[in-house]
Amino acid sequence: MQSSSERSLSVINEFTGNKFFILTLNQLTKQTRRKQLKPKETKHQLNNLLLIFNTQQSVQNIKQNETQIFMIYNISVFSCHCCSKNVVRNRRFLRGKKKFNMDPKKGVHYLVENGLLEWRAESVAEFLYKEEGLNKTAIGNFLGEREKMHLEILKAFVGLHEFSDLNLVQALRQFLWSFRLPGEAQKIDRMMEAFAARYCDCNPGVFQSTDTCYILSFAIIMLNTSLHNPNVKDKPTLQRFVSMNRGINNGEDLPTELLTKLYASIRSEPFKIPEDDGNDLTLTFFNPDREGWLLKMGGRVKTWKRRWFILTDSCLYYFEYTTDKDPIGIIPLENLCVRVLQDSSKPFCLELYNPKGQKIKACKTENKGRVVQGKHQSYKLSAASAEERDDWIDAIRASITKDPFYDLVTLRKRKVISNTSSKD
Repeated sequence: MQSSSERSLSVINEFTGNKFFILTLNQLTKQTRRKQLKPKETKHQLNNLLLIFNTQQSVQNIKQNETQIFMIYNISVFSCHCCSKNVVRNRRFLRGKKKFNMDPKKGVHYLVENGLLEWRAESVAEFLYKEEGLNKTAIGNFLGEREKMHLEILKAFVGLHEFSDLNLVQALRQFLWSFRLPGEAQKIDRMMEAFAARYCDCNPGVFQSTDTCYILSFAIIMLNTSLHNPNVKDKPTLQRFVSMNRGINNGEDLPTELLTKLYASIRSEPFKIPEDDGNDLTLTFFNPDREGWLLKMGGRVKTWKRRWFILTDSCLYYFEYTTDKDPIGIIPLENLCVRVLQDSSKPFCLELYNPKGQKIKACKTENKGRVVQGKHQSYKLSAASAEERDDWIDAIRASITKDPFYDLVTLRKRKVISNTSSKD
């Protein structure tokens, strides 16, 4: 396929047949594109070229040829300018995606600021849903925020999923593949609430309320973990699964056939978990208790460094970036305590420590990739706010003994029971 400049020269060739003129004009165009000539210099040389050319033409063709040549030349340069603008735009868009994968809020802000994305819920949701190369963890973190605009984006994002005529397991497979579910209980609650509402809209009459869909969705997620996690020895049976979901449909039982079908689907095929960068630890970090940025005090010369922390399975993992496939440090929380710490160098601090004063059994990765045992007696961390610090402390204390899924399901079941009792 010919480029615009090739088509331009072809047209000139058709009505002039002057190879010298064509080669010279082509050279001028290239020099202009490469910014080797200034606009005034280009125009001056083009006028000289026209004078030479016009001496070879009949008088009646001079005006026509001048107009035609200038028009073709301008089209060629304009086409080059558009191509250049597209290259710049594409580079900025790629830069914005990289920023998003590192820090979702900053990435979206960059794209909006550069006119590459509209700050509308529908536009941002479509970007998160359709754009390739976005980190699924970053998408989940962005969608889980509680600001009004983020809630609207979450609703629009969930609305892009089509769940009509899908059973609940099929819908969950689609939904949980589009991002990585964050670990914070409140974020999980908001996202699963939105999912339940969308599923019930797409499939009216399947459940008596969105609460039923919400509770059963969590039951399925926990069933998936129990059946396919090798560390779980006591695998739940179909009978136990049916029993644990009795009375969740506004006080009534769900059809046994439905629960049997859902159980069989999960048993035969576990949920596919989004794997950013082929991370072998994805199963470990799926549905963490909490994750987010914290400042960590460390190094031979004690300095604060920003690290991405993931709290799961009674361990605290930290990474340099959200996209890293392996943590640079692991802190088992067994026998540890956490408390608020007052530090003159940073606000909103918390401290992990061994109450017996012993070294913490942690490990970290050195620059050459060698794993070494940590030498800390305590870990000092700093959050962005007092609220965030307190949330981290609560999550760390709870992670050793509790699972946020169970807490959320328990609360929702109490709500269903309360609503049923009030009707009676």
